[in-house]
Amino acid sequence: MEAGRGIMALDQTLLPHEERSIHLASVPELCEAIGSLRIRGAPMLGLAGLAGVAIAAETGDASLAELEAASATIAATRPTAADLGAGVRRAVRRARECSSATERRQALWQLADDAVREQYEIDGRIAAAGVSLLTGAGAVLTHCNTGALATGGRGTALAVVAEAFAMGHIQRCYATETRPLLQGARLTMWELDRLGIPGTLVPDTAAAALIAAGRVGAVVTGADRIAANGDTANKIGTYGLALAAQAHGVPFFVAAPRSTFDVACPDGSAIPIEFRREDEVGGFGGQRWAPAGAGAFNPAFDVTPASLIGAIATDAGVLKPPYGRSIAAAFGVELSGPD
Repeated sequence: MEAGRGIMALDQTLLPHEERSIHLASVPELCEAIGSLRIRGAPMLGLAGLAGVAIAAETGDASLAELEAASATIAATRPTAADLGAGVRRAVRRARECSSATERRQALWQLADDAVREQYEIDGRIAAAGVSLLTGAGAVLTHCNTGALATGGRGTALAVVAEAFAMGHIQRCYATETRPLLQGARLTMWELDRLGIPGTLVPDTAAAALIAAGRVGAVVTGADRIAANGDTANKIGTYGLALAAQAHGVPFFVAAPRSTFDVACPDGSAIPIEFRREDEVGGFGGQRWAPAGAGAFNPAFDVTPASLIGAIATDAGVLKPPYGRSIAAAFGVELSGPD
């Protein structure tokens, strides 16, 4: 974070071939970076959203009305990600506690810096909680990207994988390509290499066969929003992995911070699902393999029912079914609806 100047972020669309940082000093620049996935990953979006409100205060008059309008604009860029909305709301709450524009600017940048440090601690607690789920797994399969790139700290599911590898519980991590934007191939494989964890890239279409062949002892993913009953939205393709895991008796786990939970959302049917441009499906990186003008169905996320999830590793410990009860207890709220 650069108080008075903006933020620096690694442009994730260029990985693994180029490591280039981008400077973001306005709300439109930040929104473009979020929408184009230069910045991505649920917890990282929370940090970006919070910093975006600080940027809005720096580039405008820092009035509450202006900051609230900026927060709504930022949150709308990725509607499925609970952390993004949580980050901007946290920033606005802090701004409301201040009595002047100068105080708001200082307080928001301080909050942004504090949030980055907190994320490292949160990720560490997720890793410590989740490692018990992978004891003796031997090898795991993961989907999309859930490492430091996705959180700004240590990561969620990939931090659990790294902790399990360090303790000798696993020897290999399989990563799906995660089409159509290849976050697994480009980002997770890059992070596995930097972590020193043996990694194997798997086409999305081969993941079910990998599970059926008994090559993995567990599947572990992150999450973008978790409803009060445990239904979980994550990168498109997650639901299919959970179904394949259940069919072959392989445990399926989720790792996410408490900021990813939406206790006001009763179940997965109420989670807003982001749809992205059709042209993302027919090509990548400037190359086109589908006929020009070909239509495409391109949801960014799907919802995995709570009944398919064996456990959720969080910074408050491991949550187990029935999730309605365990989530309510973790958040200190009354249980509403069925478990």
